[in-house]
Amino acid sequence: MSTETNVGISAPGGLPQSGQQQSLGTAGARNLATTTKSAPQMQGISPRWLLRMLPWVEVSGGTYRVNRRLRYSVGRGRVSCVKTGPEVRIVPPTLREVPVLRGFEDDAVLEQLAGRFVQRDFAVGDVLVDSGAPIDEVFIVAHGKVDRIGTGKYGEETVVGSLADGDHLGDEALQQEDGTWPYTVKAATAGTVMVLERSAFQELADRSEALQLQIMEYLAGFQQAQNKHGEAAIGLSAGHHGEFELPGAFVDYELRPREYELSVAQTVLKVHSRVADLYNQPMNQTEHQLRLTIEALRERQEFELINNPEFGLLGNAAYDQRIQTHSGPPTPDDMDELLSRRRSTKMFLAHPKAIAAFGRECNSRGLYPGTVEVQGRHVSAWRGVPIFPCNKIPIVGGHTSSILALRVGEDNQGVIGLHQTGIPDEYQPGLSVRFMGISEKAIISYLVSAYYSAAILVPDAVGVLESVDIAHRTS
Repeated sequence: MSTETNVGISAPGGLPQSGQQQSLGTAGARNLATTTKSAPQMQGISPRWLLRMLPWVEVSGGTYRVNRRLRYSVGRGRVSCVKTGPEVRIVPPTLREVPVLRGFEDDAVLEQLAGRFVQRDFAVGDVLVDSGAPIDEVFIVAHGKVDRIGTGKYGEETVVGSLADGDHLGDEALQQEDGTWPYTVKAATAGTVMVLERSAFQELADRSEALQLQIMEYLAGFQQAQNKHGEAAIGLSAGHHGEFELPGAFVDYELRPREYELSVAQTVLKVHSRVADLYNQPMNQTEHQLRLTIEALRERQEFELINNPEFGLLGNAAYDQRIQTHSGPPTPDDMDELLSRRRSTKMFLAHPKAIAAFGRECNSRGLYPGTVEVQGRHVSAWRGVPIFPCNKIPIVGGHTSSILALRVGEDNQGVIGLHQTGIPDEYQPGLSVRFMGISEKAIISYLVSAYYSAAILVPDAVGVLESVDIAHRTS
């Protein structure tokens, strides 16, 4: 007797039996149908504007050397402080970031010097020093923000600059006795400064011959003829008449120029041979595994170009090219100041939340930033310079970030990307996919490597607007 289910059998009265399926379900139908499917998707893919916009320079030897003119004046770095409970201490080796102590080798003397700093807390509006007062103390901002306030042409107060965590002022007290403060220093926020009196420094210098020699060498270089950028001056004459004796000149170079070695991001892609053999229709499994792996490598590459301590743009921007916001959020005034510090600014880079914060500030002032077309896309711009989103720029403490301004190109003395093409098993420029073999468990392995770095040719090629408040204001 046949056991097949009869089709069309109804319950008494011609109605279907209660709860009985009346049509073919989708689960059964899929057994006879070919599904329409997408390629594997990945949420972590970003526009990666930095990788797109940087000019990439071929580095055939794996190392790129940046030759510059000799500089006498040493840039101001940032001194690190650590906080243990209410106590703040200076990390002694970081005192080398003070120009007069740059390159000083005696760690024991630096430790003694760090111990002579005294902690001093301040509140909003406190005056740390008055204009015209003698410079007899060195201040290191451990935490908080202070403004340098000068006098305008008509006697009004003007903010000529701001200092924040790690910045220092008054180090002239370490090299001269009769200096006076050219500005007033007032606290913009509550915070802490570490203070060193000149007498305490002098007492240590009198006991350390090495420290005395360090000061003499610094002053000798400081007194050399130099331009406003601290580079060795080139003797020139203009506007003379007759048989004027022209000055001799030559351009001196740094004896130890900086070199950038190519960095690498790598991973091993593993695919089981059974998957590669049997499941390649209609999509090649190995190809899509490789595609997504390369996307992840490129994302990491852009992250390193921003954040790597050796060559990343944030960590290697010159300290005199870093500015603080005037009031917290990124205002049009802040962007103008950032833009004015270099010629031929090619682009801004900002976290999407920082771009939104800038938009809110523009809206509150009734301003409407324009847009520019870049590679077929419309991008927000300020003063005609595109503002590219970059989610690799960190957000510190959940509410502060940074905005970068870049001049790019080797001919323009800007920022350049470094890579090497033509490497073995190259899959994309500067990226190789190398077959590593098949294991005893039938797993195929591929070594995926991306080689890259970045170089800042001239210090003012990168500017950073720091302490950008991206939080929404309640009023």
